[in-house]
Amino acid sequence: MADTSTYQAPNEAEFGDFVALLKPRVMSLVVFTAFVGLIVAPVGLHPLVAFCSVLFIAIGGGASGALNMWYDADVDAVMKRTQGRPIPSGRVAAGDALAIGLALSGMAVMMLGLSANWFAAGFLAFTIFFYAVIYTMWLKRSTPQNIVIGGAAGAFPPMIGWACATGGIAIESLLMFALIFFWTPPHFWALALFMKEDYHKAGVPMLTVTHGRTVTRRHIFAYTLVLAPFAVWLGLTSIGGPIYMSVAVVLNALFIARGWQVMQRTDEQSYRDGHKAEKSFFKLSLYYLFAHFAALLAQHWVTP
Repeated sequence: MADTSTYQAPNEAEFGDFVALLKPRVMSLVVFTAFVGLIVAPVGLHPLVAFCSVLFIAIGGGASGALNMWYDADVDAVMKRTQGRPIPSGRVAAGDALAIGLALSGMAVMMLGLSANWFAAGFLAFTIFFYAVIYTMWLKRSTPQNIVIGGAAGAFPPMIGWACATGGIAIESLLMFALIFFWTPPHFWALALFMKEDYHKAGVPMLTVTHGRTVTRRHIFAYTLVLAPFAVWLGLTSIGGPIYMSVAVVLNALFIARGWQVMQRTDEQSYRDGHKAEKSFFKLSLYYLFAHFAALLAQHWVTP
C-alpha cells in the first residue's frame, strides 16, 4: 500500500482544491459518455431521472478520482505532470481525500439506485472499486498492462448510462465499452512516449519504461487496427447510422495513418523535433473519442 502519511496539508484548503481532487477533466469524459449511453438507449427516462442519473454517475467518477489521488500521492509527488495536485502540493491532507472519496462513493451508489435502478447502482459500485482498487492499488504499479486492463474503468460509464435507462446490457452498450477500452492504451501510451522520464522516476511500469519506446510505438499502431472494427461495428447497430458511420470511417482511417506515422519514428527523430508526431497523435486521440460519442448523439437526434 502507498505511504500517504507524509502528505499533510499545512494550510487550509480552498474549495477549488477539493474540486481538483475529483479530477474534473476526467469526470467530464465520464459525464459525457454516460450521458450519451443513457440518451441513445431505446428506453426513455423522465428528464429529472435522467439528470439525477448522470449527476450521480459523475459524483461516482469524482469519488474514484479522489481515491486515486489519495493512494497515488507518493507517485504524484515525483512526477512533474502531477506535482501540483492537491495532496502532494500540501493543500489537502491525504486523510481528507480518503474520507471524501469514500463518502461520495457511498452517496453516489445509493442515490443512483434510488433514482434509476439497482443494477446501474451496482455497476457504478463495481466501477469505483475497479478503478480505485484493481487499477490504482494493484495494476498501475505491478504490470505494463496497467492501462490495458485498467482502461475498463473508464469504459464502463456509457454502459452504466445505458443500464440506467434499460436496467441491463446490450450489444450497443458493449460496443460503446469496447470503443473506449481499445482507445485507452494508444491514448495513454502516446502520452507516455513524451513523458517517459516521469513514469521512470515514479517507478510506474508503463510500457515505455519496461519495454522501451520502439515496442510502445508498435503497440500503439496495433491498437489502432484493433479499435477500428469495433468503432465501425457500432455504426451497424440500432444506435448507428450514416452520420456516425461517416465520422467513424474518417476518424479511424486518420487514427490508423497517424499510428503508422508514430510507429515509423525513431527516438532520435522524436527528440530532434520535440516529439511532434507523438504529441499530434495524442491530441488527435482526445478529439477521436469525443467525436465518436458526439456523432452517436447527433445520429440519435436526427433518426425518426
